[in-house]
Amino acid sequence: MRLWVSLTLLAAVLPAGLSLALTTAPAPAPAPRDPATIRASYRRPDVIPFPSSNPYSEAKSALGQMLFFDPLLSRSKTRSCATCHNPTLSWGDGLPRAIGEDPKGMPIRSPTLIDVAFFEPLGWDGKFRDLESVAFGPLLSPMNLNMTEAELIARLSAISGYADAFTHAFGDAAITRPRIEQSLATFERSIVAGEAPFDRWIKGDDSAISASARHGFELFNGKARCSSCHSGPSFSDGSFQDIGTAKGNDIGRGRFFPTSAKLKYAFKTPTLRDVARRAPYMHDGSVATLEDVIDLYNRGGIERPSRSPDIRPLSLTAGEKKDLVAFLESLTATNPPVPGVPKLPR
Repeated sequence: MRLWVSLTLLAAVLPAGLSLALTTAPAPAPAPRDPATIRASYRRPDVIPFPSSNPYSEAKSALGQMLFFDPLLSRSKTRSCATCHNPTLSWGDGLPRAIGEDPKGMPIRSPTLIDVAFFEPLGWDGKFRDLESVAFGPLLSPMNLNMTEAELIARLSAISGYADAFTHAFGDAAITRPRIEQSLATFERSIVAGEAPFDRWIKGDDSAISASARHGFELFNGKARCSSCHSGPSFSDGSFQDIGTAKGNDIGRGRFFPTSAKLKYAFKTPTLRDVARRAPYMHDGSVATLEDVIDLYNRGGIERPSRSPDIRPLSLTAGEKKDLVAFLESLTATNPPVPGVPKLPR
């Protein structure tokens, strides 16, 4: 069961003393058809989902924020979750491939955390069943933060400020892996997209986006077929698709379903929120610009049994490509909420 917390009360960081109203998750809307309904299907939700097994609390989120920015979570004490998920870089790192404690780097890029509350399973290949299960993946990875569970708990337990923070969040000072996971997940669920020009347009401000962007939106939901996967308020249906780009040994979701022809080379459909700020693109950072992304989709990608049936040559004109880029740029928040680094217990 999921609980939902008001989005109007939460941004990237929640102000102290904020009280939250909980409500039941709404049922999915029917498939949009007419233009007005299509526009309405992209309206931001009024609530953020929090699971009943890890309900929101201000103290838990504040603890999670401290842990998120604390370099004590890496073996070298120089890297934190925010190193790869930098709020000033739309909660990514701007690199083609993530770099952790191992200077050789990792085979995939850091995904943005924008709207991460709305999509499970998580990870480019969906290996994490929920947000709580994500934290210790990078923490324990020798290529990433290169920590051990015992060392992390010992470091945090030696700091009285963390004992106080865990007591405030959980009722006593015990520092455990599940509590670390729950705190980080609670903070990360509060990372949501800021208001973009597109949002103002669908609320009724006809001057918020250009005529080119409006035509791009029509193409996005029509000829260009983008909305087949990039649908809803976060511009992702959370699915896994082979879009005909991946090559090599990393077969994405297919490694968990080796008998599935359709999931080979299938990777998670990312949100398009703040997409103009988040180059390069694809799970491996192999596509440099939005124009290159549109060219790739226009060609149709590599033809193979696993390729999504929605991926096919589009015959877009140069003007249509330009309009699609204009629309995608309208999804970038004008003044995104960017938290400062919290005071860390020492």
